Amino acid sequence: MLYHSPLALIGGLQGPELIFLLIVILVFFGAKKLPELAKGLGQGIKEFKRATKDVQQDLHQAMEEDVASSMPPRKVPEASPVEAEPSKAQEKSSQVEG
Repeated sequence: MLYHSPLALIGGLQGPELIFLLIVILVFFGAKKLPELAKGLGQGIKEFKRATKDVQQDLHQAMEEDVASSMPPRKVPEASPVEAEPSKAQEKSSQVEG
């Protein structure tokens, strides 16, 4: 038994079948409704593309935040404490010089 998917039926439509389908749609909906249907279809496709773009941006942003939060924090080198009094080594070197 062969299984035919519905998408295979749509892919099999060629010139004469499409013309017949368009004529049936024209008779069924009328000439005045076709521009409205096409406009609505175009707006629906536009909205779908916008929604998929927003979802992709949200996923990309979430992945960047996840990577940034999983990285270990950088160690900032600590500054050496400033000594108020000179060290003994510095005192000896200044006595030897002077």
